[in-house]
Amino acid sequence: MPSKPPLRREDPEPFGSAEEAWFWFIERAASSAGRPSHTDRGCAAWRPCSPADVHGVVHRLYRQRRLLRDHLAVLTHYGRRRRAPDPGRRGQQRAHCLWTEAIGRLEPALRRHGIVQ
Repeated sequence: MPSKPPLRREDPEPFGSAEEAWFWFIERAASSAGRPSHTDRGCAAWRPCSPADVHGVVHRLYRQRRLLRDHLAVLTHYGRRRRAPDPGRRGQQRAHCLWTEAIGRLEPALRRHGIVQ
C-alpha cells in the first residue's frame, strides 16, 4: 500500500482587512471557549498568525492607550454578532464611530505583523 504524501500547507493567506482579521479572531476566541464555530468549516485557509498574535497586537495597542475600553467593548460586541455597527441606525452611530476608529488603529499594526495585506 503506497503511503500518502505528507500534508503540505500552502503559503499563508493574510487577511484582506483588519475587520476580517477581527471577525476571525473573535470566532476563534469563541470556539476555544466552547461555543460552536460558524466559519471555516473544512475549508480554512492557512492564516499567517494565531489568535494569540492578534490578541497580542490588541493588548499592545490597549497598553499604549491607542485602544480604549469603549473600543474593545464595541469590537467584542459586534464581533460576536459577526457584523460591524450600522451607521444608518440611530442606536448604533456611536458604536460605528468607535468601531471605525478601532479598526483604523488595528489595521497598520496588523499590517506590520503581516497579518493583514
